[in-house]
Amino acid sequence: MLVVSHTGRQDSLDAAVQVCRKLVAHGVTPVLKKDEYDDIVAQAPELVGTAVMVQSVDLRSLELVIVLGGDGTILRAAEMVRGCSAPLLGVNLGHVGFLAESERDNLENTVQRALARDYEVEERMTLAVRVKVAGEVVYDTWALNEATVEKASRERMLEVVIEVDGRPLSSFGCDGVVMSTPTGSTAYAFSAGGPVVWPSVDAMLLVPLSPHALFARPLVVGPDSVFAVEVLARTQGTGVLWCDGRRTHDLAPGARVVVRRSDIPVRLARLHHGPFTDRLVGKFNLPTSGWRGPAADGAQQ
Repeated sequence: MLVVSHTGRQDSLDAAVQVCRKLVAHGVTPVLKKDEYDDIVAQAPELVGTAVMVQSVDLRSLELVIVLGGDGTILRAAEMVRGCSAPLLGVNLGHVGFLAESERDNLENTVQRALARDYEVEERMTLAVRVKVAGEVVYDTWALNEATVEKASRERMLEVVIEVDGRPLSSFGCDGVVMSTPTGSTAYAFSAGGPVVWPSVDAMLLVPLSPHALFARPLVVGPDSVFAVEVLARTQGTGVLWCDGRRTHDLAPGARVVVRRSDIPVRLARLHHGPFTDRLVGKFNLPTSGWRGPAADGAQQ
């Protein structure tokens, strides 16, 4: 099992050591990144020779990825095992931790259930992202949460034209454009005023950032649609593409970013079967006072 953590933080390092010790005790080999391996064995020397570094392992042999941290650490883990069938099991050590499945105080039980294979696997849509210049692909990447076209200079406005399914929709000046999956609808797109989309819905979102336009509303389209954002030649300066806040590429005027559904999903290990509504309320601490529930007589609402 691959263990991914943020060992620069003591609480995350302690959690990683605890997980590795439990895996070894049950005959499972912990797989670690080199820098995290060095930090962990420095605190737990008995793991030398029992934990291995990820460079020496075929990722296809991984059964599970245990991620200790917030959503950023989970996104990093998803990048590490892109295309691998092993699901990600997140333990939240951050703030919101929307992608995580359990909290720090449930760590012992979480690892026990992982060892017992007591979890279900849920697939999440990802985005295939390409940058084209003069019709040629110059950059090819992907995103779990979102692909964002942003202005590179704070004092300059980004001039773009939006396209959906090969047809132009609108052009305007803005700070940027977020193209998101349902998973990412509670991340950057949410902060920009986009709708929350349940992860069971197959859809893609487009949310303009501070648009200077009469019509620049958030859009929700089907999973087979294709978004394109072109940086117009009249843009003074350059833009930049960010994918999940991790992978980036500069965009000169004339560059075109094309986003469609990827064939490779991210697989998440789930321990709980509660509705997404409960996760939304819990993670955002939403007020629900006054709710009385379904009618007492069981009548359908």
